[in-house]
Amino acid sequence: MNWDKIEGNWNQVKGVIRKQWNRLTDDQLEAIAGRREKLVVALQECYGIAENLAEQLVASWEARSEHLFEGEHGTEHERRRKAVR
Repeated sequence: MNWDKIEGNWNQVKGVIRKQWNRLTDDQLEAIAGRREKLVVALQECYGIAENLAEQLVASWEARSEHLFEGEHGTEHERRRKAVR
């Protein structure tokens, strides 16, 4: 997942993040500002979980949400899948 793209579109992405992790406050979302490592820390603090679990949660969310942040030509995985058809 391209976190530079997420950071650049953070105002739109915040809503997606909020739906996934509704305990995050507006202040936390502003502080995260599209930075993956800050999201992991905020999840640790907000949900009282270990870093490795927060990392796993973010990685799982990335895998499920990748389609939301595809570029004009889609992800590499999506391009390969379409080429096989």
